[in-house]
Amino acid sequence: MGFTELNSVEHYIIHQMTGINLNDAQSNNQVNEPHGEYGLQWQFQSPEQLGRGVNEVLVESELVKALIRLNPVIEANPNLADEVIHKLRAILISVNQVGLVKANEEFFAWMTGEKTMPFGENNRHVPVNLIDFDDLTQNDYVVTNQFRIHHRETKIPDVVLMINGIPVVVGEAKTPIRPSVSWLDGAHEVHSIYENAVPQLFVPNILSFATEGKELFYGAIRCPLEFWAPWRVEDAQLTRAVGLSGVGAELTDLLSPVRLLDIMRNFSLFTTNKKKQRIKVIPRFQQYEGANRIVERVIEGKIKKGLIWHFQGSGKSLLMVFAAQKLRRAAQLKSPTVIVLVDRTDLDTQISGTFNAADVDNVESTDSIKELQQMLERDTRKIIISMIHKFRDAKPNMNERENIIVLVDEAHRTQEGDLGRQMRAALPNAFLFGLTGTPVNKADKNTFWAFGAEEDKGGYMSRYTFHDSIRDEATLPLHFEPRLVDVHVDKEALDKAFKDFKDSAALTDEEADALNQKSAKMSAFLKSPERVEKIVEDIAIHFMDKVEPHGFKAMIVTPDRYACVQYKEELDKHFDEAASKVVISTSANDDYEFKQKWGVDKSQQEKLVDEFNDAKSELKFIIVTAKLLTGFDAPICQTMYLDKSIKDHTLLQAICRTNRLYPNKTFGCIVDYFGVFDDAAKALEFDEESVQQVISNLSELRAKLPKAMADTLAHFADVDRTIEGFEGLEAAQNAISTDEKKDAFALDFKYLAKLWESLSPDSVLDEYNEDYKWLAQVYESVKPASDNIGKLLWLTLGAQTTQLIHDNVHVGNVHNLEEFVLDADVIENIFNNPDPRKTKQLEKELAKRFKDRGDLPVFKSLSERLEALRDKAEKGLIASIDFVKELCKIAKETVQAEKELDYELQEKTPKAALTDLFLELKDDQTPAVVERIVTDIDAIVRVVRFPGWQGTTGGEREVQKSLRKALLKYKLHTDQILFDRAYGYIKEYY
Repeated sequence: MGFTELNSVEHYIIHQMTGINLNDAQSNNQVNEPHGEYGLQWQFQSPEQLGRGVNEVLVESELVKALIRLNPVIEANPNLADEVIHKLRAILISVNQVGLVKANEEFFAWMTGEKTMPFGENNRHVPVNLIDFDDLTQNDYVVTNQFRIHHRETKIPDVVLMINGIPVVVGEAKTPIRPSVSWLDGAHEVHSIYENAVPQLFVPNILSFATEGKELFYGAIRCPLEFWAPWRVEDAQLTRAVGLSGVGAELTDLLSPVRLLDIMRNFSLFTTNKKKQRIKVIPRFQQYEGANRIVERVIEGKIKKGLIWHFQGSGKSLLMVFAAQKLRRAAQLKSPTVIVLVDRTDLDTQISGTFNAADVDNVESTDSIKELQQMLERDTRKIIISMIHKFRDAKPNMNERENIIVLVDEAHRTQEGDLGRQMRAALPNAFLFGLTGTPVNKADKNTFWAFGAEEDKGGYMSRYTFHDSIRDEATLPLHFEPRLVDVHVDKEALDKAFKDFKDSAALTDEEADALNQKSAKMSAFLKSPERVEKIVEDIAIHFMDKVEPHGFKAMIVTPDRYACVQYKEELDKHFDEAASKVVISTSANDDYEFKQKWGVDKSQQEKLVDEFNDAKSELKFIIVTAKLLTGFDAPICQTMYLDKSIKDHTLLQAICRTNRLYPNKTFGCIVDYFGVFDDAAKALEFDEESVQQVISNLSELRAKLPKAMADTLAHFADVDRTIEGFEGLEAAQNAISTDEKKDAFALDFKYLAKLWESLSPDSVLDEYNEDYKWLAQVYESVKPASDNIGKLLWLTLGAQTTQLIHDNVHVGNVHNLEEFVLDADVIENIFNNPDPRKTKQLEKELAKRFKDRGDLPVFKSLSERLEALRDKAEKGLIASIDFVKELCKIAKETVQAEKELDYELQEKTPKAALTDLFLELKDDQTPAVVERIVTDIDAIVRVVRFPGWQGTTGGEREVQKSLRKALLKYKLHTDQILFDRAYGYIKEYY
């Protein structure tokens, strides 16, 4: 029987978790006893053993037992269990009204023991426990497979994990042997299909996972697929086993009851995103590990400090929220005070924003040392957010309590003015943890003194490097493009000017101005109008070619505040005034006019940042000099145009503004006008050598292009690429006729397309243009129709490639050649361009159809005419051109007869209705691929629709969006009449 997703992956998961081998069990028709060494926890039960109906989410018999076992008041009166179950059912039903995230949040409050019922004496409210978090052996852990559940339709997830009868994890296994099928297909099924078709199943969900036996990824409800994450087993990060055994180790670690219940209780955040939508956040591996190491160290109480280096963009703000919440909950710590200290320039940055959005209890912000002092003297037991540099004026021994935990963001900043020592003097017994997104240099003695524990290897208690974050797809790679050497800066002049300043990096806006005034010569060079004009013109071309077509935005970093204004005025010559905004601070010394025109206060800055993050807004560029270079989160920002001298920590923090994940974004780009990267090693001087490879030069990518092109073309070694139209495409498709060959081609083309998108438009591509266009068209033509398979390999083509294909559409959209589509266009084509091969194919197709429908009189007579025609041809009684004409005539009549028959036979099916609509509206511009368009629309609509969707705005919006998407593929999305009529049909027939 070979390897299938059932016998290889799904059964392997169950074997890993429970010790039961279903492959054996099925041959012996019995379930083996659990294997001792797998621990007592997860027990396997087959779907039949669960004793639940297909419409039920909970295994209520198990839940009732748990309620009686864990709640003395219910044990005394078991009937009370029904009241609790009634409440839980109400939440499950409410999912259609309130949405999945809100229902999940409400159910979590029950599962984590936060809800009470009037079950005590005199109807006193007492907490109700569904799960025992103190003694985990009191819970019942069950794994089942092929879990059949019905809501709008019946779905059968592969693996479901239940605690006390509540389904908390859903897993999807995929086949390990087809290259184009990956964990992503499983994740897509969970996220886009199951969560919409059977949302009740996900109301109690902690997390979902997907694997094809090679990689394991997991995500929370409603988490977009690009944010699903891998799970790493601690300390085995570098030597991960390949294939099933690697996935097995990760699975047993992630899904151990201890881990799942910890994630449920301490690491599940319900927060509000920028669009004011409620979302659920669960931790990535490094956040979970980092936060738990902090908590363990504090509870142990021996080592009073620790340094955590997690690369820029890998989620430190959330790590601090998770750690702070868990510390506040830890009973052993007797209500501790957690102080979160942020960078000196922006108190209201990501961190406090993250805490506030997540509704974390008992959070106070203060930006005055006096207030901070009062809070500590009054012994405030809360989470306090303040700024590092407030400790400059701190008195020694402000509070000598031991259960104070200080979390310092961007810990390398404590270098400045010996803040680390002052902090330690003010809070002599506190725990001090430093977090940094850039590695700390050995020369930073103060930072290691304040935070680095000797017991920690290499000085870090937790590290998550640049390479880890790229490998786990937590951040994107960075490319830089050096630019216009004639505008680069004279380094010697610069070094002289900067002699007095150890590190321009930490300067405020005003200090940068002052510095540039000191070096008038430098300033004059940097801001000379012709230099700025040249650079801005280059920015405009680069942005319009490479950034805007993909829907991304950009930041411009200039030498000082006045340069920001200069750039803005120059940029307005190329773009609308609304397309760019300057974000700078003004000071008391600035003249009134400058302040009025350019000053941006806190609330304006917040609005600007929101506008910048909104893909639909007109704002395309933010122009800055010191503001927003750190702690600013804008995933839509893909390119940074850099014209300022910055280095080390600040440089690394600044360029990482572009490495955040965003749909269809594959890398962050830095365009360097200043010459910062003329010597990348010098610009990023860290002991960690890996940091020097953080940024890859585009010239390296150029060098890889010829080989990538040759590898992709090698799939078509014997194909004549000069043949155009139908025949050329057919020959190409025949060269990759099997799934294996198609997937191998897709893999090579995907790599080539990534290179192409990164380099485009670069003159190096010119010589490959024709070949690439040809390959892209073949790729599009063999891509699986939208049946959601091979999500990783068969990706959506990038904007540059799509643009290229559209320059020459006539090859791309042709019939799917795996079947011969018989329609008027094809017959017309054969009639006008007689070709022996096609004539033969048509003849064969007709004979086949007559055989299928032999009994009906109309087809019988057509069949006889075909026989007579063949007979004539064989005897040489008819010229070949007349043979073709006659054959086409029979074909036309056959098509007509079939159409009439179909119409009579079926009350219109949705698909037939759509087909007719397209045939009726078809003109010369519509590609001859009605069959494929209809199949695509049918496939997409079937996935998103549900009974009664026509009556809900969400349903209507979803279906309209899907229809537009399907039409876009065939360049029909601008035809409003077609859209309206097709939508009308869908509303009626689906």
